[in-house]
Amino acid sequence: MFIDETTVKVRAGDGGRGCASFRREKYEPWGGPNGGDGGKGGDVVLRGDDDQNNLIDFKFKPHWNGERGEHGLGKDCNGREGRPAILRVPLGTVAYNVATGEVVAEILEDHQEFVLCKGGKGGFGNTKFKSSVNRSPRKTGPGEPGETGIYRLELKSIADIGLVGFPNAGKSSLTNLITNARPKTAPYPFTTLHPQIGIIDYAEDYDRVIMADIPGLIAGASDGKGLGHRFLKHLERCKLLLIILDMAGTDTRDPRDDYKQLLKELELYDPALLDKPRLVAANKMDEDSAVVNLKKFAKRYAKVEIIPISCLTEVGIPKLKKEILKRVKKMRPKEKKSPKAKAGVV
Repeated sequence: MFIDETTVKVRAGDGGRGCASFRREKYEPWGGPNGGDGGKGGDVVLRGDDDQNNLIDFKFKPHWNGERGEHGLGKDCNGREGRPAILRVPLGTVAYNVATGEVVAEILEDHQEFVLCKGGKGGFGNTKFKSSVNRSPRKTGPGEPGETGIYRLELKSIADIGLVGFPNAGKSSLTNLITNARPKTAPYPFTTLHPQIGIIDYAEDYDRVIMADIPGLIAGASDGKGLGHRFLKHLERCKLLLIILDMAGTDTRDPRDDYKQLLKELELYDPALLDKPRLVAANKMDEDSAVVNLKKFAKRYAKVEIIPISCLTEVGIPKLKKEILKRVKKMRPKEKKSPKAKAGVV
């Protein structure tokens, strides 16, 4: 099961009570106050975890509570802090405050942390209330309550490439060929029911590229039709959009109209998606009708870069992989070298 959106109810731990205690020893029958402070309550923390790929852990466990701080003890012993509740979420998770609708956190890096709710402060022991006019105070602090909140967690995958296309265009077949993901392939629409994240390995270049295969779009996807509309958000962080077209025109479809409709649905969902670099993979070139359709397509969209491929015969697949790596490398932020590295100092 793939879960990319869920709601959690969280509560940080309350602070422990302060202790009212007095020093009582054999030769100190009337010692002063020595009550310790209560411990701080445990926070509720979001933590990025590169090993997680969806939010299924929170679908069936929506309640998360931090531990209460330990109460203060005698002999000036402070209570232990409560253990935090750590929510390990996949990279790309956005947390929204349900009450206000505001974005409170975006987790983009492994081990990145954000405190959703802070634990309550521990109460003071009676030692803190000692003064020149009150040498034996019995007053203590009760400890503050922890923060509470309801948050909606939404996953927007972090991938270099977003693979987009209509059902039966060959997205799953291409994903199987060039990545380590193994989505189901079958000759009927909506074989892919949720995004597939795969890694394209380039052993000779010691590099890799992350690709997200989005379930097939249909006309009206931006209005909620079909399945793909639920997952268009996974394209927002992609550097490159790889649009795969059925160039053979199966079921009397026209690849030119398919391309136009795909761009329309992306624009209706978020106009910013059209600003992303695009690459077209013309699939099913092993069929005779695809050659004719490719010429027509190239004539109408002369400025679009097209790479003819066949997922059946694997023609054009090596060229496509090289072009993907070339483009992604150009869009990656350049690493800044230190002054010592520039000067050649080891």
